Amino acid sequence: MPFRILRKRVLIPGRTSLLELEAPHIAASARPGNFVILRVNDKGERFPLTIADADPVSGVISIVFLVLGKSTALLDSLPEGDCIADVCGPLGRATHIRKQGTVLCVGGGTGIAAMHHIAKGHHRAGNRVVAVIGARSGDLLLFHRELSSFCPEVLVSTDDGSVGRKGLVTEILETRLAEEREVKEVVAVGPVPMMRAVVETARPFGVPVTVSLNSMMLDGMGMCGACRVSVGGEIRFTCVDGPEFDGYLVDFSELQQRLSALKEQEKLSYELYCRCGGRHDQA
Repeated sequence: MPFRILRKRVLIPGRTSLLELEAPHIAASARPGNFVILRVNDKGERFPLTIADADPVSGVISIVFLVLGKSTALLDSLPEGDCIADVCGPLGRATHIRKQGTVLCVGGGTGIAAMHHIAKGHHRAGNRVVAVIGARSGDLLLFHRELSSFCPEVLVSTDDGSVGRKGLVTEILETRLAEEREVKEVVAVGPVPMMRAVVETARPFGVPVTVSLNSMMLDGMGMCGACRVSVGGEIRFTCVDGPEFDGYLVDFSELQQRLSALKEQEKLSYELYCRCGGRHDQA
């Protein structure tokens, strides 16, 4: 069945958009941490996007994506009322959420959208959720208002200091962990270097760190092996064993290398798509 775009909101012009999709079966069972794999049309590639929010009553899911290559550019070209050919989900293991006390949820870039769904889940479980979000500048900051609706604190850092504290999210995290020894867990969602830095920042404090890995995926069922990661010295598949793992056990160096392997091909594909005027038959 096609999945209709009910609402499209441009979060950062030419860069990041939010889509609300009519997907009642997915919305009914989606949990924080779950993702979908979609295909824009019958010629398009499959790629994963984390669910930023889900409403089982209205049957709507929200996805947020960064325009990085041809497929996301094609997705961004679709207007409200248009349909996405395939959306498979919810996939992956849901976030393990229990009532435990204070949880620090750290997000960077478009990862803030996925972190929002996890943070909301912790809030609903009765935890005190402190959000720590960061971006290069204030105009690139996502979900500040949404997080503020249920988080008693939303701590912000920007590289240029235009909003919140000037610097990195890890600086805020380190300060908070030093001041508040009752933090039970840190959740990090964002670029691989950011998640790796969060793990190293939390390590001296001995606080558990959960990271969400959105690596290369194809089938979403653990059969192709494209999303393999090393966790605790063993191979795991992000699509079925994750996407969340103990941050202290993840081999971030290997993960970063794998994610960078196809960057040149992705760039060339995107340039071809742009040269062809963004035609759908170039997907």
